[in-house]
Amino acid sequence: MADWNYGRLIAGILLAIAIAGLARHQKALSTSGAVAAVVVATACVAAGWSWGIILIVFFVAGTAVSRIGGKAKRLATGDVVEKGSARDAWQVFANGGPFAAAAIASIVWPSHVWQIAGVGAIAASSADTWATEIGTLSSQMPRSILGFQPVPTGTSGGVTWLGMCAAIGGALLIAMVALLAGWHAVSICAALVGGVGGCLVDSILGASLQVRRWCARCEKTTERTTHGCGTTTDVAGGVRWLNNDAVNFLSSIAGALMGAVCLR
Repeated sequence: MADWNYGRLIAGILLAIAIAGLARHQKALSTSGAVAAVVVATACVAAGWSWGIILIVFFVAGTAVSRIGGKAKRLATGDVVEKGSARDAWQVFANGGPFAAAAIASIVWPSHVWQIAGVGAIAASSADTWATEIGTLSSQMPRSILGFQPVPTGTSGGVTWLGMCAAIGGALLIAMVALLAGWHAVSICAALVGGVGGCLVDSILGASLQVRRWCARCEKTTERTTHGCGTTTDVAGGVRWLNNDAVNFLSSIAGALMGAVCLR
């Protein structure tokens, strides 16, 4: 069994509530997002403080990069992206759920393989977050990862060199934290491979299968069900249920699987 106890669990819950409450106050999380964050963090701390520390670093760093150039990003992507800056429960579970699941699995079936899979999953979420938040500020016009045609800033599947470099930085951060936390040496490789690989999967799914919508009034593509003009948008392509949250979840799973390949 993993080395955990009720004292650590209670301390972890209190810490999670404090951080989630502060994030809710700073509008980094919605109310549902704050509740989901406490659930995810509690699951991680139950497996050990190192799991909780990696999750906290991921969240704090992701929140920090999301605040860079916030006004400029809102002006550039406000009518394109599906959700605002306050992450809701679906976003929290999509990005942190696979990592928390690996943490729980490490308690039930102790093995270093869960560290490898977990770090790959959270690195993929970190890489995607950094790529999105920093890449959006690029002066370069984004191009679809499939076909390389220019796409509006904020479009899922659109990539820039700045965003790709940021993705590597987001994965590298998780790798460094895992190293400092004393995790299995292979987890460093898993974070880089799973992080960058999962981010690429996110872009490919975003450019191909993610649902696309159309505002007939503005004659613009968007991810929003209600466009900024107030018009209800129509599905224009992709898989109807595969929204950005679902894509993030799948890319995190892909990061876990790619990270696990490093064990071979």
